[in-house]
Amino acid sequence: MDDILTGKIIGAAIEVHKNLGPGLLESAYQECLFYELKTKGLKVLKEIPLPIIYKYIILNHGYRIDLLVENEVVIELKTVEKFTSVKLCEFSVKLCETI
Repeated sequence: MDDILTGKIIGAAIEVHKNLGPGLLESAYQECLFYELKTKGLKVLKEIPLPIIYKYIILNHGYRIDLLVENEVVIELKTVEKFTSVKLCEFSVKLCETI
């Protein structure tokens, strides 16, 4: 991942937040961020299925990657009132599952 790609993603996320503000559903932010990233000329896929691999068996449990940018960056959108240790733990587990 390079600094240019990272800068475009962060810039798009800031633009969405500036225009929408806090308090909406994740799906609203996802659609707007998808739009912003596409207008920056990036290849973006949304709602990519992510199976669980358990004892060499692929289980389609229903996990989904919110946005995949340039086949390099996974974006998992979260709307929370504040980050608690439980929320951070959940985020860490999801992140590890995508690696």
